[in-house]
This record gives sequence, structure tokens and C-alpha cells, in this order.
Amino acid sequence: MPLGPEVPFYLLALSWVTRMVVMSLICTFLGWLGIRILDALTPRIHQREKIGEDPVSIGLFIAGFIIFVGLIIHGSSTAPLIIGTPLMRSLVDFRRLALMTVGFLVSLFLGIVLFNILNWVTPKIPFLKIKDSSLAIGIYVFGYLIFLGIILHAALTMSL
Repeated sequence: MPLGPEVPFYLLALSWVTRMVVMSLICTFLGWLGIRILDALTPRIHQREKIGEDPVSIGLFIAGFIIFVGLIIHGSSTAPLIIGTPLMRSLVDFRRLALMTVGFLVSLFLGIVLFNILNWVTPKIPFLKIKDSSLAIGIYVFGYLIFLGIILHAALTMSL
């Protein structure tokens, strides 16, 4: 059954909510993948161990995660709904999903490259010193979670 003006409102609302939940779960998986990539790229910084040492770091991590989830939910809520397509395609559009994944990976790669360039051009700022402070690591991961949320939000709301 294609979505359109002849479909009852409750079915449109149900498909919108279902799509929001499905896309949010997919994006949460991509966010988890992004955290795993961060762990792999910074093996000398033990984020999970250090964040747990300070309640403020834990709070920053949780706040970053809440902002990340908020950006994902907002992006999946405001992403265009394809009217006139079959219900399953409107719930999970594999073309959008593929573009979203590619956009996420390219943005993540670009962010990492730019970060490393910044580290290289500012030799008097020792970025690796954050490993000595759980609070510094908490702030670092907080910013990274927001970075991931913005990337995924942009990927969700991009036009095809």
C-alpha cells in the first residue's frame, strides 16, 4: 500500500513513528561504531577506563550521549517521508540508508584527517596529554559524541 493522501492519518502517523524508531536504532549502531573507531584510533587513550574515574567525566559522557540521541531523533523525525511509495520503502529506504552510511563514514574520515592536521600544525599543544585527566577525556568524548550526532543528523535530513 503506497503512502499518500488517501491513507488514513493513523497509518501515516504509525509509519512515521516506526520509521523514526528504526532509523534511530540504525543511527545508534553507527554511533557505537564511531565510538569503536575512536577507540581504535586512540589506543594510548583509554577513554572508558578514565571516564569512569570522575563523576564529572561520567556526566559529560551522558550529556554527550543525550545530545547525540536528540540529534538522531530530530533528524529521523524531520527526514523527508516519501509519499507515493510502498509502506516498507518509506520505513527503510535502502538508498537513503546507503547514502547515510557513506556520508557518515566520509564525514568521520574527514573529521579524523582534519583533527590530525590540526594536531600536526599545532606542535606546542600536546593533544595526547588529555590521557592524564579523566575530565579532559570526558570533555573530548562529549565533543566527539556531538560530532557524531551532527554528522548523522545531516545524513538523515539530506536531500536525495
